[in-house]
Amino acid sequence: MIGRISTLLYGIFCYLVFLASFLYAIAFLGDFGVPRTIDSGLQGSIGHALAINAGLLALFALQHSIMARSWFKRAWTRIVPPAAERSTYVLLSSLALILLFWQWRPIGGSVWQVDNELGSMAIYWIYAAGWILLLLATFLINHFDLFGLRQVYLRFRGQEYTGLPFRTPGLYRVVRHPIYLSWLCIFWATPRMTIAHLVFALATTGYILAAIQLEERDLIRVYGESYRRYKRQVPSILPVRFGRETTENKLPELNPGAVSPTVEYPGN
Repeated sequence: MIGRISTLLYGIFCYLVFLASFLYAIAFLGDFGVPRTIDSGLQGSIGHALAINAGLLALFALQHSIMARSWFKRAWTRIVPPAAERSTYVLLSSLALILLFWQWRPIGGSVWQVDNELGSMAIYWIYAAGWILLLLATFLINHFDLFGLRQVYLRFRGQEYTGLPFRTPGLYRVVRHPIYLSWLCIFWATPRMTIAHLVFALATTGYILAAIQLEERDLIRVYGESYRRYKRQVPSILPVRFGRETTENKLPELNPGAVSPTVEYPGN
């Protein structure tokens, strides 16, 4: 029983660390309300800043991707309890993000700047919509499973963990990856795009495009033809179809988040 309680408390702690990093990320990327944002802090030479920022992004991407792969999970759960595997993934992702917040170097310069008040407000609305869409997408596929709380709670109750059902709820019938769509809105919706912000947006967009390929390879391996059909019928990120089948009454009850834990947020 002590082991169950400690696993539950560990899962709650990991979720609280994630929640703190999530809330800070809203202000960090929006460039408001916190001491260090994507465009504030210690400035050095462009080369030095680019090297540090590239290293921080690479560290996050590697941790986020490698720990999400099935071969790593099989090895990792020999060290950590299976019920705590997801919580540990969330914790390390959050710590990598916190390190990025702490050590990120602004570069200055302006790629674009929207001074019009209505235009700037519209961009901030897109930014806010991205965060709302992100939360909605996680709750559609079971937010608490995605962030490890369901696993540790079932362990606490002495129940065996079972995967989520095979389904495509709500937004997942419009695009296959609404979480990634929300991140793209968040990364690019800024009235003032600095060089550092552009580097961040380009790097994370590239990561998202690569992560989709890895994630869908895992999903096809698990769900086979059901996911292949879903992939043919529903666009990946943008809700635009070019000669695709209609999805009405044809989609399998597929939950894309049940296998690949990419929350993923660069920062899953």
